[in-house]
Amino acid sequence: MAEKQAINTEKWLMIVNPNAGVKKGTKDWPEIWRLLQAEKVDFDYRETAARGHAIEITAESIELGYRNFCVVGGDGTLNEVLNGVINQHLIPFSDISIGMIPVGTGNDWCRMFNIPFDYLKSIHLLKQKKTFLQDAGKVTYYHKDEKMVRYFMNVAGMGYDALVAKKTNILKEKGKGGPLTYMYFVFASLFQYKFIEAVIEVDGKMAYKGEIFSMNVGICKFNGGGMMQVPFAIPDDGLLDVTLIKKTSKWMVVRYARKLFDGTLVDLPFIATFKGENIRIRSTGNVFLETDGESLGHTPFTFEILSRCVKIVTGK
Repeated sequence: MAEKQAINTEKWLMIVNPNAGVKKGTKDWPEIWRLLQAEKVDFDYRETAARGHAIEITAESIELGYRNFCVVGGDGTLNEVLNGVINQHLIPFSDISIGMIPVGTGNDWCRMFNIPFDYLKSIHLLKQKKTFLQDAGKVTYYHKDEKMVRYFMNVAGMGYDALVAKKTNILKEKGKGGPLTYMYFVFASLFQYKFIEAVIEVDGKMAYKGEIFSMNVGICKFNGGGMMQVPFAIPDDGLLDVTLIKKTSKWMVVRYARKLFDGTLVDLPFIATFKGENIRIRSTGNVFLETDGESLGHTPFTFEILSRCVKIVTGK
């Protein structure tokens, strides 16, 4: 635990998730620590103790004077650091740098910015500190009857995508699963899922009304361990990218599953894509939500864009 004293603003705070990558964070942190020392990186570190803890650590550490945060974890830990940054009101978001040493299961955000999975190479990126201002998304949703807000910097998923994420997360919390767990549930849960009637508005105009299977709203392109479900996403264009899978035969989903990985899914007739600054979704039954792999609540949803507000360390 860092003491309340003036902090060198060039120092990195490593936020380490021991449970990331099915306990890979615990196993690999000693090696990462040794590499950071060998590369003469000036750093302190904090370990997360529970879900949501990285949000608290980030907000507390900004008050202590830290301005450089590196996630030693996965997309979920990165999401929590983002929320810690945005929810504080001490300094502008863009005064804070966020980097990553990926030890998670999917590490999808890293794919967008060419951040290597090799620990030494990702540490070299931290030292180079090439930065990029990317957009962030804000989603308002409900948990039971309570209105909630969450920020995300990669992809939000709804409907079937959220169901698969929830099943995957349940296994992760038990210390089980692995990189292929998400894909297993993509197929294993398919025939128990029911289509839901929804209304989707983009920038105040009706975009779709009907039954939906799955939907993604993206700042970046990748989710689910390398799937490219929002292939047109540009992380600094000030727009949310939407990919909607309408009601279709579930066998068609199986038949074209390979297209999830190369972005050609959007060429299929039961797919629709949209771009906008504001997305509103209502449904007759509850449509559930995940952001950056973290399972949240249910409809109604409102998505908004926060343009070029997050300073990240990039490999591009």
